[in-house]
Amino acid sequence: MRMIAMTALTSLAAMSAAPALAQDVAQNTAQQSGGPPAAPPDGRTRVTLTVDGDGRPHYAVTRDGKPMINPSRLGFMLTDAPKLERNFRIESQATTSADSTWEQPWGEWKSIRDRHTELRVRLRESTAMARVMDVVFGVFDDGFGFRYELPDQPNLKTANIADELTEFALAQNGTAWWIPGSEWNRDEYIYNTTKLTDVPLAHTPLTAKLDDGTHISFHEAALVDYSGMWLQRVEGTKFKAVLQPGAQGPKVVRGTPFKTPWRTMAIAKDAGGLYHSHIVLNLNEPNKLGDVSWFRPSKYVGIWWEMHLDKATWATGPKHGATTANVKKYIDFAAANGFRGVLVEGWNVGWDGNWFGNGNDFDFARPTPDFDMDALSAYAKKKGVHLIGHHETGGSTTH
Repeated sequence: MRMIAMTALTSLAAMSAAPALAQDVAQNTAQQSGGPPAAPPDGRTRVTLTVDGDGRPHYAVTRDGKPMINPSRLGFMLTDAPKLERNFRIESQATTSADSTWEQPWGEWKSIRDRHTELRVRLRESTAMARVMDVVFGVFDDGFGFRYELPDQPNLKTANIADELTEFALAQNGTAWWIPGSEWNRDEYIYNTTKLTDVPLAHTPLTAKLDDGTHISFHEAALVDYSGMWLQRVEGTKFKAVLQPGAQGPKVVRGTPFKTPWRTMAIAKDAGGLYHSHIVLNLNEPNKLGDVSWFRPSKYVGIWWEMHLDKATWATGPKHGATTANVKKYIDFAAANGFRGVLVEGWNVGWDGNWFGNGNDFDFARPTPDFDMDALSAYAKKKGVHLIGHHETGGSTTH
């Protein structure tokens, strides 16, 4: 029987400096609940959770016996209560493994193998508040992920989260590919290529080729009812999670019990291995829609790229792209070349003038005078093509 690829134990520093916090957690053989032993992952990736002498939890990761993530902090800053960061002890741990296959209703891969080992560690404060925080790790052949789970408890009915204390202390420098976080153009930046030590604040996915050639990509999965995550470099190659702000007050307000998104790290020997990673797919929530056979994925062409090339404009005028005549040309092209849809930007009232960030001028029901909606819909239907109307808010979410 192979031993599992994860352990949870307190550090020697905790045992000597704070005996009350010291608690060994034995290494168990992975086993499915109520079933025979399941095959654990290949054992190359090993996760360890420790609690130091002040009761601060940290996690660390090795790959093939070499450090990949040095000890990194865990916890939360709260707006209305003491932070969840210290005075913790490991109360319990459980290890299980699973090996199953599931099918996507659509996507690049139909059959997805979910082969992982899970380590669940319960941390309890040794103070009078005695708050509880679970940290759950999922280790796969191609990387790992972890999330927090906050149970329903007397002294934490609602979590008003100011930020996470989660860190990612990479053990090596390397080349990183990233776009800036917290900037006005959101996800529409050209990717930067720099050293990890030159990254300031980045969106996920943040992808890197480490100095030893290992490729790693940081992202998140099951992002539901929670703030999205940026990665901010603290010092050297240490990064921390920064939650994107809400409209007011805390960045996240959730009643317990709840689960955070997974913080995921795909690991591979090359870029192709990252592309083939299914960690995010496996850690996302399963399909809740039931039978989705009514939905048929398809390819489309569209009137938008010529605007970016300055061959046409979103606004009406002599270079307007979304005209009846131009859209008919695209419909003909789509029908002749097997494209099911034609997407059109700039078809509705609101694009004239300084439209960017002025979404209140948009009218999503009124076409421009040179765009015959009824005639184009009939023409597309006759050709077996779907007409797709792009609705631009100009960044005005209230409108």
